Amino acid sequence: GGQDSKAIFLDQNGQVENFAMNDKCAAGTGRFLEVMAKALEVDLELLGDFSLAADKPSKISSICTVFAESEVISMIAKQERRENIIAGIHESAAARVAILANKIKIKKPVMMTGGVAKNKGMVNSLENRLGFKLIVGDLAQENGAIGAAVLASKL
Repeated sequence: GGQDSKAIFLDQNGQVENFAMNDKCAAGTGRFLEVMAKALEVDLELLGDFSLAADKPSKISSICTVFAESEVISMIAKQERRENIIAGIHESAAARVAILANKIKIKKPVMMTGGVAKNKGMVNSLENRLGFKLIVGDLAQENGAIGAAVLASKL
């Protein structure tokens, strides 16, 4: 999500069986990626393509968005390749999301939804971290709204 990441495990009837959310900071979220794109002066929609062109992802050690931004600015000053920095950002964010997913003991198939699912580099990093392919629908960014509309129609 934009301000948080969630892992939701649904039972066979589509009911929430388990749920985890990073509610303490924005690391691993769409907002985190927005801040990093701005620091790198790269269009948010191009982050995925840049990331996939990396040859050696940079190591982002800070999990805090503010501190990670400082790390990125230092990397830019050291003239690290933007592609490598972005791949490192994706790996850092994927690590945070994978923690949530593993906390609820996810099982395949797994679908990634939300605007961040449109970022090919982020999807790739999360797949690598989890060890399997994710399902990303054409309407990934609209999934939450569609789900809310379906629930509201049942009231």
